[in-house]
Amino acid sequence: EVEPDCVAFALACEAAGADGITMHLLEDRRHVQDSDVSRARAQIATRLNLEMACTPEMVDYALKLKPDSVCLVPESREEVTTEGGLDIVGQKSRVSEVIAAMTEAGIVTSLFIDPDPAQIEMSAELKSPWIELHTGAYANAYYHDGRRSELDTLRAGASLAHSLGLTVNAGHGINYTNIAEVITLPHLHELNIGHTIISRALFVGVTQAVRELKACLALN
Repeated sequence: EVEPDCVAFALACEAAGADGITMHLLEDRRHVQDSDVSRARAQIATRLNLEMACTPEMVDYALKLKPDSVCLVPESREEVTTEGGLDIVGQKSRVSEVIAAMTEAGIVTSLFIDPDPAQIEMSAELKSPWIELHTGAYANAYYHDGRRSELDTLRAGASLAHSLGLTVNAGHGINYTNIAEVITLPHLHELNIGHTIISRALFVGVTQAVRELKACLALN
């Protein structure tokens, strides 16, 4: 399918004020295609962040594409979207190799991890410059009793990461409502937000959807 054109959508987001574009190229290519990513790399004016699995194929692809940054994520063919953080502790050797390859190529590496102290500490040990804290558990608990606990866990994780010299990003399940609390996380550098923008754009258009989200950031 050639419609919708995800690159045209990305460019519209950028024109409306998005600070960068994240694309997730799955191993089975069931969503974004190689040609989409290469076109985005050639056309976007801000930053291209490539979400990818730690497979040899994807590493080779990233080294040829040379995005501004990569975010290493877990990947399962049964998932519609990424459901949990990458197990850095369990894949220490492989993740270390990928970070080293990206660093040598001048590509910033981020690790998508749960706000677990062991995972955060291992990220620092492996010298990943960035991490992206998985905010999905918090987002799922937003209207339930566990919300405050999940937010506190994220805050503690962000503080620990910063103390270890890591740049702290966050993403997954962030929307126009819960963003007000998410941006209170200490030492937060960047948010990666996608689904809620698409959902809002169905009603108000891409430009307005992005501008409304940027306004949420400005108000808080």
